[in-house]
Amino acid sequence: MSATSPVRPVLPPDILARKGGAPLVVLTAYSTPVARLVDAHCDMVLVGDSVGMVIHGLPSTLGVTMEMMILHGQAVVRGTQKAMPIIDMPFGSYEESPQQAYRNAARLMAETGAPCVKLEGGQHMAETIAFLTARGVPVMAHIGLTPQAVNTLGGYKVVGRAAEAEKVMADALAVEAAGAFSVVLEKVPEGLSRRVTERLSIPTIGIGAGVHCDGQVLVVDDMLGLFTDFRPKFVKRYAELGKAADEAIAAYAADVRARAFPAAEHSFPDELPVKK
Repeated sequence: MSATSPVRPVLPPDILARKGGAPLVVLTAYSTPVARLVDAHCDMVLVGDSVGMVIHGLPSTLGVTMEMMILHGQAVVRGTQKAMPIIDMPFGSYEESPQQAYRNAARLMAETGAPCVKLEGGQHMAETIAFLTARGVPVMAHIGLTPQAVNTLGGYKVVGRAAEAEKVMADALAVEAAGAFSVVLEKVPEGLSRRVTERLSIPTIGIGAGVHCDGQVLVVDDMLGLFTDFRPKFVKRYAELGKAADEAIAAYAADVRARAFPAAEHSFPDELPVKK
């Protein structure tokens, strides 16, 4: 490909074809500038409903609306050229029926330009996934810990230990059979996620599910350390930007109070110098 050739975007069939190959790299993004940074290094960019907690300060993902997902989805799609944007379907937008799910998935794709959606749920969502995929909506599934069901699950806990393992495996097989092109495994024991990955013919994307998945996803704000008081066990901090930002803002505030900013080099003189 020449230097002037357009970059071909990643699409769901490309992700499916990566099963068992080089690990897939996924991060979240909620804005155009961050999407541009992520696009340069990742295979997929997830516009997660985690935007509700990360950007809007909500206590959970349950208050996220279609309008929020569309707004942030549009921003992320503008910032991507190569990596594939994926839009989360928010709570209440798909659980009622396959028909409701199709209307909202079609709206997300049409209004953002994203080529696929992600939804939570295993066996009980298989009919909906099949309905969507048969009508041209590629679906990434999400099983294990499903944050939209946190009130039913009783918290953000590991899912799939002991007797639960059979259900997680059944969920994985169900979403694969329904036509999902990949599946997120969240907070699933490492041994189980390995068995699921080996059993499925579609890629698994882990978050807190160990190293044996076909790819990994993290919330970008977590791995950059933008939250100084939030450290999930499954997140590796690759930077401490929250601390750096706090120090920079404190320095700015001190300069303003001391009248050290703006200095002469940041100000405009009353008159322009006369040219000789």
